[in-house]
Amino acid sequence: MIVSLDIGTTNIKAGFYDESGSLLAEAHRPNESRMHPDGFVYYEPELLWGQIAAMMIQLSSAAGKQSAVHAIGITSMAESGLLVDRSTGMPRSPIIPWFEQCSLGQAKRIEDETDVFEQFRATGLRPSFKYGLAKLLWLKSRDEEAHRSSVWLSVSSYAAYRLTGHMAEDYTLAARTYAFRITDKNWDVPLIRHFGLEESLFPPVIPAGIPVGTVPPSTAKALALPAGASVYLAGHDHVCASLAVGSVHAGGIYNSMGTAETVVGAFAARELTQNDFSSGLTYSLHPFPDHLFWMGGHSSSGGSVEWLRGLIGDEKASYARIMELLNEVPREPGGILFLPYLSGSGAPSPDPYAKAAFIGLTGRHGKGDLLRSVLEGNAYQIEAIRRCAETVSGSRIGRMRVVGGGIRNHHWLQIKADVSGITLEVPDVPEAALAGAAMTAGVGSGLYASFEEAASLAAVRLQAVFTPDPERHLAYRKLYEEQFLRFCHTLSQV
Repeated sequence: MIVSLDIGTTNIKAGFYDESGSLLAEAHRPNESRMHPDGFVYYEPELLWGQIAAMMIQLSSAAGKQSAVHAIGITSMAESGLLVDRSTGMPRSPIIPWFEQCSLGQAKRIEDETDVFEQFRATGLRPSFKYGLAKLLWLKSRDEEAHRSSVWLSVSSYAAYRLTGHMAEDYTLAARTYAFRITDKNWDVPLIRHFGLEESLFPPVIPAGIPVGTVPPSTAKALALPAGASVYLAGHDHVCASLAVGSVHAGGIYNSMGTAETVVGAFAARELTQNDFSSGLTYSLHPFPDHLFWMGGHSSSGGSVEWLRGLIGDEKASYARIMELLNEVPREPGGILFLPYLSGSGAPSPDPYAKAAFIGLTGRHGKGDLLRSVLEGNAYQIEAIRRCAETVSGSRIGRMRVVGGGIRNHHWLQIKADVSGITLEVPDVPEAALAGAAMTAGVGSGLYASFEEAASLAAVRLQAVFTPDPERHLAYRKLYEEQFLRFCHTLSQV
């Protein structure tokens, strides 16, 4: 049996899987962020661990087969991390989330003091406030003492440390620090020293499928787990999920719809080029041997829907009420253009300072029209990423698999199909990131011979298919090309 963890921006999830990959039991807890008196958002490490521990106990009780657990896989949101004392394991900082822009100034310094293109070729990234190096420089500016005798751990690595007592990082999350060279799979020591940091701040790096360690008896007893279970880092949640939905094995791409939204595709490893750099996409090592992945991110996709839910009533509108409002408006383009940049923009034109906007509002528009425009604006942004990926890959992307919380909204999925003109497939895979983490643990523990075998054995059925309406697609394409792109370009010049 395998236990998997998915530590997300909004929720923490745990699953209990059997050898066939079936989900036997699951647990969910909120991942509660807090606002620091100094004005930045953070997660409290002990609160996070308390939620994880409670879910482990809950799962063991629900499954009733805890003695059979032999492996644990962990995946998490990327670019979120904390400083941990190397000797005691005590947190030396709060967890700084990926979306917190406190390190904008440090990201600008990194951009000014490096050859951005050469660093891209080595890391697959452009400088950003999201990445660990910028966050570390920001933490150092606040409290230099916290850096002494500390190690920077991703959220996944922190959970693995609490389970095993060992510190390590996997390739996909190490790569989201801007201090890890994917070209030689090692920390960039000259870059780290250039910015006045010690390489000892960064833990050993291991590929997916290599155990961090095992659960010792004392921890096992507290969590109702068997002692000796191996713990595996499954890495970046969006990449991890791609293993479970069949997109990698089929050579396709997949779209994850959560608080943030990403589009991910895999390709045979090669040197990164100027065209890759110009795309605005990010790149890194894929769990499949000799493969890289490209990723386009949109940081306020589901987040913008949640934002509007909180504005259209005295209390946050329920999901049922959202669907009622969407059912009341026409299925054709609604006439409002929404630029979905509540927290900056990602690919193909990364800009942390981009702002959101409604354009074309009139007195006849109501709540349903606003909701539909938010879904349309997010669909336009994902279309921009898809078109960019087509240019980089040199081949047409005619279908895309979709997972995440957003798939519950059939209006949104149909809008995305109509905007893009491609078929969207919804795999029948509950909790894709959890399933991917379980697959990683299965590979590491010998249940599967390789990631290729694990992906090929994952029998992915489709629970829904959304095909574009030709007339609506023509209307949306005109709006996308003549309005969305034009206003995005105009705002980028402001």
